[in-house]
Amino acid sequence: MTPPPPAARPRGPRASAFLYPWDVNGDPGAADRVTALGVRQVTLASAYHSTRALTPRHPRHRIVTAEYAAVLYPPDPARWAGRAPRPYPAGEWAPGDAFGTAAEALDAAGLEVHSWVVLAHNSRLGAEHPGTSVVNAYGDRYPWAPCVARPDVRAYLTDLAAEAAVRPGAHGTELESCGWYGLAHLHAHDKTGGVPLGDAAQYLMSLCFCGTCREGYAGEGADPDELVAAVRAALEPLWAGGASGAGAREASGDAGPGGPGARDAGPGGGPGGCGASYEAGWGGVRDLLGAPLAEATLAWRTRAARSLQEDAVAAVRAAAPPGFRVLLHADPLPYRTGANPGVDPAHILGVADGVVLPCTGGAAGAVLPPFVPHARPGTTLAANFTVVGGMGGAPGRLAEDAAHAVALGATELRLYHAGLASGADLEAVAAALRTLD
Repeated sequence: MTPPPPAARPRGPRASAFLYPWDVNGDPGAADRVTALGVRQVTLASAYHSTRALTPRHPRHRIVTAEYAAVLYPPDPARWAGRAPRPYPAGEWAPGDAFGTAAEALDAAGLEVHSWVVLAHNSRLGAEHPGTSVVNAYGDRYPWAPCVARPDVRAYLTDLAAEAAVRPGAHGTELESCGWYGLAHLHAHDKTGGVPLGDAAQYLMSLCFCGTCREGYAGEGADPDELVAAVRAALEPLWAGGASGAGAREASGDAGPGGPGARDAGPGGGPGGCGASYEAGWGGVRDLLGAPLAEATLAWRTRAARSLQEDAVAAVRAAAPPGFRVLLHADPLPYRTGANPGVDPAHILGVADGVVLPCTGGAAGAVLPPFVPHARPGTTLAANFTVVGGMGGAPGRLAEDAAHAVALGATELRLYHAGLASGADLEAVAAALRTLD
């Protein structure tokens, strides 16, 4: 079944709701409830990280525990034969072709389905293949964060992007975590908040020092041993209690793709030591490391992330039919890590069909304007809002926030997350979308 003709759709900005297959499968009323919200599209997970998710309306369950990062469809045996790393099929939380089953139900309700693919965020991958992980300046591995500069990781992520994106029933895709992941992570029973880390400290703790990245920094003119020493020296006052990272933005990534993300406070204080700012974004990084070392790290990491994004999008396009839209979840500050990795707006809009931007908590005014001058006819600039009140969203403000985003240049809306939201949250979403018609 094809989506309804334009005349039958709402007249406001195109809106899509995020869903997991387990929100739909086994619930005969799920697709109709989503349609009643007034959205035109569903962004449906086809490859997703481990999670514990509430399903407040499902007739068979209330809590779904996805034990590890998995694909929510049967991976192609021929594609992955003899390869490591390779994707893991989901367990009982999404058996068989869970994506395909859910996509059929949503299509039958008149909703256009796009796949939602999480790439560089996979704790099981790091546990079973430790050499694939980001390694910080202290030698600690981050199993949840594959190093996107490593050739084996890049080959895996590129093929995963093509396979997980171009599923039967999908009209397009959104690639999340297509870039660097770092320290910030909603880890099980997490105990890393004892010393608050600001934006700049998060970046330093997210720098990778695996063999591939050490060679990369050297290629940018930075001695990797000197860089390790500089990172440790810059952070030591923080660990010792002589500086504060309080007041930083929420750690990037795991509040959900529409999560908050306050913006940079501007350049930090004096160079190095306790006078430097652990909170002030890129200016703080330059203060803490010194400009030459800071710029060398960013040059290497930007080059690695750009080429991965180019390769992943090219692989999806090669596997997809004409008209298949490819969007990336992104942030306009290139040093950012997580679900919405930093990009250069001009570059990424020359690669993909558009971006999905985290706009919750008043962030639209910071994230949208950098992309608008580089948009072409047909470019998608999707403003992503968390609409789950219990996860920091403000569904009661959605109409106002969405109108503001559209005025800033947003062409579409994303709503995170129709499966997790309460009934009251969904009523607020439906009311807001009606006002935007």
